[in-house]
Amino acid sequence: MKRARILLADDHDEMRDRVKRHLEHEFEVLDSVEDGFALLEAAARLQPDVCLLDISMPILNGIETATRLKQAGSTAKVVFLTIHEDVDFLRAALRTGALGYVIKRRMVSDLRLAIREALAGRRFISTSAAFGITAQPESPPVSS
Repeated sequence: MKRARILLADDHDEMRDRVKRHLEHEFEVLDSVEDGFALLEAAARLQPDVCLLDISMPILNGIETATRLKQAGSTAKVVFLTIHEDVDFLRAALRTGALGYVIKRRMVSDLRLAIREALAGRRFISTSAAFGITAQPESPPVSS
């Protein structure tokens, strides 16, 4: 069975390495880049199934990157991996069409599941008291 192809953007080398190690047994990590602009260039070239984005990055933040991906006609599913446990960031991320929002402190428990859910067209949001979410609700598939 073909493994889903992931493209990762985070401005911290150590975090990119950690995420890659966490994912590489289940997914094909095509590349990891340090900013949104580099992700846009790589996505156009590599055609990933999923773009995994940090929100706070230099040059082009994750929210703007996700918006531009969609404007460019990318079919990649977007999942955010972020430290931001603020409902305003969550809302902004979801407005871009993202299907996943994973809090970095919950990466080990949530990230692979969020990617699998996004690939199936379903939304996944990490449990967070700041979001008022105590359990992951089931959601119907979201059409692209």
